[in-house]
Amino acid sequence: MNEAGKTVLVTGAAMGIGRAAAEALAAEGKNLVLFDRDAAALKTTVAEIGGPVLAHIGSVSNLADCEAAVALAREKFGGLSGVSHNAGIQRYGDVLETSEELWAEVLDVNLTGAFLVAKAAMPELRRNRGAIVLTASVQGMAAQKGALAYVVSKHALVGLVTAMAVDEAANGVRVVGVAPGSVDTPLLRAAIALDPDPEALSAVIDAMHPLGRRAEAAEIASVIAFLLSEKASFITGETVRVDGGLLAQLGGAPKEAGK
Repeated sequence: MNEAGKTVLVTGAAMGIGRAAAEALAAEGKNLVLFDRDAAALKTTVAEIGGPVLAHIGSVSNLADCEAAVALAREKFGGLSGVSHNAGIQRYGDVLETSEELWAEVLDVNLTGAFLVAKAAMPELRRNRGAIVLTASVQGMAAQKGALAYVVSKHALVGLVTAMAVDEAANGVRVVGVAPGSVDTPLLRAAIALDPDPEALSAVIDAMHPLGRRAEAAEIASVIAFLLSEKASFITGETVRVDGGLLAQLGGAPKEAGK
């Protein structure tokens, strides 16, 4: 099935899973609109990917920015047939440690951002019978200690996938989620760096996954590209775990991991 020439909006595209998704989709010959608030990093990504790729600077938590990204795809490429939504932030704290401001920040980006991107893109996706893939997390199905707002946002994101899939099926739009385990991204590296013993924590994180390692961003991106393609034409309403067996294993990391 020929995927070349289709247009995809990729959010959180400057780095991490978003950038890897952009690279995977570019390799298929797709037109891309890359959406991120980090102008410098996004400029680098666009230059290094090359091809029919446009940059859009803005925030997914602002509807006008989301609508402008979709308008750019329509103006320059004639429409939009897919969305890979990856923008997100990680913050820490339990229910007492989480301030109202932190709670609002995380939900605004991780959940409301996904809703607004979908809201802006849906008229085009309906017109082209397209697909949207939301990057959630295994923390949308389980919970890490001390990450209350993030866990809630990702659980809600899985619900957003389910609800939109049911609503949009009659319009020919597929809605799918991807739930990665630990992925070697700047976000994960920054989180590990906060620990008093980053090397030990890094070893524990790898050992938590039965495959014995964290994922590369490209491994998540390949699943996103598949789910956006016609090869996945009968998949909707599902959030696909890409977690190296993390949630399949009872008891978490083996004791040896901390040595």
